[in-house]
Amino acid sequence: MTEEKTVRAARTTPTWIVATISGVFGLLFAYAVWTAISYLVQWIQAAGAAGLSLSAMGWIVWILAVAMPIAVFALAFSLGRRRGPLTLTLFLLAGLALVAVFWLDVLAYVTPDRMLG
Repeated sequence: MTEEKTVRAARTTPTWIVATISGVFGLLFAYAVWTAISYLVQWIQAAGAAGLSLSAMGWIVWILAVAMPIAVFALAFSLGRRRGPLTLTLFLLAGLALVAVFWLDVLAYVTPDRMLG
């Protein structure tokens, strides 16, 4: 039993590697969140200038665009942090690809007639 614990302890990834990989991908996910917040503010200002406001669907779309990268990063990190650096990288890369596809869907959906009410 002690040999098993010793082998498992020898195979764990050092914390600095996990932190470095997560930090690099965290910056990319943070950029997605920052961009979504920026677009949300721009839509609110454009709607105010036109004398309108965002519709309920507009609020839902932009709040999801802000919240999804955070949730996907947390999920990918929690799934990959104990499985090794390559698996962590692949989980985070797959999560980033999912966020990118969602972002493209948001941009395809966003039109003034759907967002403004």
